[in-house]
Amino acid sequence: MDLEGYYKGPGGLFTKTQVLTTRDGSLRTAESLPPYAELAREGDGWSAMSTAAVAALVVRPTTVAMATLWNGEPDGGKSYIMDRAFAHNLVGTANSVYGIWLCVHKVRMTAPTDDITVRSGNTGKKKYGGASLFDNGATVIDDGWFPWGKSEHTVTITTPGGQLEALIEGRLIIPPSAGISLHVVADVVGATFTAGFSWYEKHLDFNY
Repeated sequence: MDLEGYYKGPGGLFTKTQVLTTRDGSLRTAESLPPYAELAREGDGWSAMSTAAVAALVVRPTTVAMATLWNGEPDGGKSYIMDRAFAHNLVGTANSVYGIWLCVHKVRMTAPTDDITVRSGNTGKKKYGGASLFDNGATVIDDGWFPWGKSEHTVTITTPGGQLEALIEGRLIIPPSAGISLHVVADVVGATFTAGFSWYEKHLDFNY
């Protein structure tokens, strides 16, 4: 099946082009840029990270989070498409294992304290003008914690230590008035971490 479409060329002029499909009608596509490049170009990608270290847990998280990101947009506003969660080990112990756990909080969540006001953009084009709040060590509702990403194993003690990363890549979405929390779980007492999130802010339609 052959279709016709238009693309915006130099000078803002639209040029007609052919759009190809497969035999079953699926659109043939090819990426011209790396993944996430278009979202980054639109200037809606942000990161925030705590500055004060919090001790890792040696049990499953419940009602205290290492870091919490809240979407303060009004109903119908932008949702947060979560890209990744991360943590940096400041104080560690030898021969220990660390892993990231995440909890998605339901809409109408009580707004946390905005401990960290710095938001770093992916392009450097503009200052942050969104409605997110980022809390370090917040008390939260246990809406279900799950491990994300790979655990890391330390062999020797270094200060500061290594880092953890849990790639989310859009599998978790935080609508207006909802939130997401992070904690690190370790197999020994004494490890401390700073933690944060990277996300994109977009208007989305939900089927509920």
